[in-house]
Amino acid sequence: MKLFVQIPCLDEAGTLPLVLATIPRRVEGFDSVEILVVDDGSTDGTAEVARRLGVRHVVRHPSTLGLARSFRDGVDYALAHGADVVVNTDGDNQYPSERIGDLVAPIVAGQADIVVADRQTATIEHFSPFKKRMQRLGSRVVSAAAGVELPDAASGFRAYSRGALLRLNVVTQFSYTMETIIQAGNKRLRIASLPITTNAKTRESRLFSNIWQHMGRSGRAIVRSWIMFRPHLVFLTLGALFFVAAAVPAVRFLVFLAQGDAGGHVQSLVFAGAMLVGALLCLALLVIADLQRTNRTLVEEALERVKELQYGPRRVVLDGVPDGVPDAVPGGVAPSATDRVPDHVPGEQDAPA
Repeated sequence: MKLFVQIPCLDEAGTLPLVLATIPRRVEGFDSVEILVVDDGSTDGTAEVARRLGVRHVVRHPSTLGLARSFRDGVDYALAHGADVVVNTDGDNQYPSERIGDLVAPIVAGQADIVVADRQTATIEHFSPFKKRMQRLGSRVVSAAAGVELPDAASGFRAYSRGALLRLNVVTQFSYTMETIIQAGNKRLRIASLPITTNAKTRESRLFSNIWQHMGRSGRAIVRSWIMFRPHLVFLTLGALFFVAAAVPAVRFLVFLAQGDAGGHVQSLVFAGAMLVGALLCLALLVIADLQRTNRTLVEEALERVKELQYGPRRVVLDGVPDGVPDAVPGGVAPSATDRVPDHVPGEQDAPA
């Protein structure tokens, strides 16, 4: 069993040593712990700092591509190099890396596919009351979309099993955190939560410039995920609202018509007709979204099989024997994880050992 701890970084040369110093080199249930730094176009020498501190796995983007792309490229690299579990943490030393063992324990025990750290945002001193309320609201919306109960859906300190990563596909350009949770919940993956206490704040977030920008981008990602996975709920709700908006003026017009005074109230009938057209459009969009959801399901199943061919099948330990690895092969030697993956991933680079 191999554990990869990936650290997406953007100009984290000052805080990266703090993160690396607290990552455990031995974790129960794993034969090895590998550290992967994903440098998203840093200009302060973050990649060089990582190599100088002994990090063997470094993926560097020539320009800043965003957190979602950094996460996706890191996952691809880790899977290609035989990862059974991938832990994601931040390069600003926000999360307690010494809790990695606790974070992966439910996956090792076979009790969860994904574990998300709960930062207990209500207790974080530098969070304003407004930000705390928005965090709670956002987590509730994401939990409802995913069909699971998560107190901190925006937390970036989380662990994924190999099987979960083969089934998840990040398509957003902003942040993977909420999208992967909504996907996982709708794909019936098991998601657990682990309460943690965050470290002291070292800098302002570089993912967004203010809370309103974060809310706007997160809101778009959540709405997109809702439409992708629960189109019936979205479009039936909109259709019902349009229908009610059409029914009220229509009934008003009929009342005046019955009283013989309909001539001056034609505008109610026009408005009702427009709202009824909106309701019918929602039903049409529902049919299209449902067909697209069916196509997306087929495409994702094909992608999962492609990933298994590219990275090797998922390996779950059953009675001490990794599932997906042959019990015996000619010559009596089972292939290792690295035997089934390419030595190099295009566009990525290893630092010298």
